[in-house]
Amino acid sequence: MSFFEVVRFALRGLSANKLRSALTMLGILIGVAAVILLVAVGNGSAKAISDRIEALGTNTITVMSAGRGGSTSTALTTEIAGALVDANLAPDVASVSPVVSASATVTYEGTDHDVSSFVGTTPGWFAASNTPVGTGSGFTADDEAQGRRVVVIGQTVAEELFPGVDPLDKQVTVGGALFTVVGVLQEKSSTGVQDSNDTAVAPLSAVRQVLTGYGSLSSILVEATDPGKVDAVQSQVSTILDQRLPTTGSSTPYRIQNASQLLATQTETADTFTTLLGAVAAISLLVGGIGITNIMLVTVTERTREIGIRKALGAPRRVILTQFLIEATLLSVLGGALGVATALIGSSFEIVGVKPVIVPSSVGLALGVSIAIGLFFGGLPASRAARLRPIDALRYE
Repeated sequence: MSFFEVVRFALRGLSANKLRSALTMLGILIGVAAVILLVAVGNGSAKAISDRIEALGTNTITVMSAGRGGSTSTALTTEIAGALVDANLAPDVASVSPVVSASATVTYEGTDHDVSSFVGTTPGWFAASNTPVGTGSGFTADDEAQGRRVVVIGQTVAEELFPGVDPLDKQVTVGGALFTVVGVLQEKSSTGVQDSNDTAVAPLSAVRQVLTGYGSLSSILVEATDPGKVDAVQSQVSTILDQRLPTTGSSTPYRIQNASQLLATQTETADTFTTLLGAVAAISLLVGGIGITNIMLVTVTERTREIGIRKALGAPRRVILTQFLIEATLLSVLGGALGVATALIGSSFEIVGVKPVIVPSSVGLALGVSIAIGLFFGGLPASRAARLRPIDALRYE
């Protein structure tokens, strides 16, 4: 008997009980689709976070105060920010941007919008933070020096306050003071957790006067001359800060966030998270494999007399073994293929606020594992069928 005839017999055996075969394939379909989609969700989440970190600029570091008591001796000030621009002590620093940040309600002609991040800084912040202005312009060093109340708003703020209207040169009220809109930021991608476009940026002097007061800075953004010199900049900045901020014990009164190190750490964590998701989803594939074993054992029992007749007519053991193995494998292949199709369709939708990003290797791995499961879990029923003695099989009731 040729291989194609064995396959034909296997297909006929599967079609004899369509509902049972469909339910078995459904188990494999769910397992394969779950593996691919959960890995894609993990990968998509990692990509979204990586994009946000890279959007901050991987050639920057952010200095923040580590103190909790608000001590003026350990507070970050504009004087400390200015000291970081030192050609001798910090030759690899390209720019330094002092930053204050607060939430604020922005009002235009009776319409209010709560901005989650109202930033006060200097003009160099736009380039250093990789936050370019889309329309209009940013503010200037003279605006900052004179404390002019001008503001650059994000896309979300523009859409909320100025639907269908050009926001440039319009005046909005912030903290009881009027600010003139001079620009709108380019749209940024968001993770779904926080809207990156719900922001507004104004001169540091104006924001301190109207919103935050003249206390300590929220942070200092330091830009390196080259992405490869970020670690050198961190070391240079630490040296200057150690000279200017008193250290108590072994802890420093400041902390430095290195964007490139943060990206590397996040990538490692995301890979672990994605692997864990895939492992959890793989359990459903195992359940599908157990289902194949149960279904094939029932099939062998129901077709015992058929097996006996075929063996009595001369069908060798390997033909019987091959037929049932092919039946089990076909269930896995068809279920796996449908699972891949389901996952590819599902990846076009957002899942828990994340856009899945399919990992090609996960598709091949899930499909390969489903085939292996068919062979492995179909082996026991196939072996049982092949071992049946013709006389016992013919007597089976």
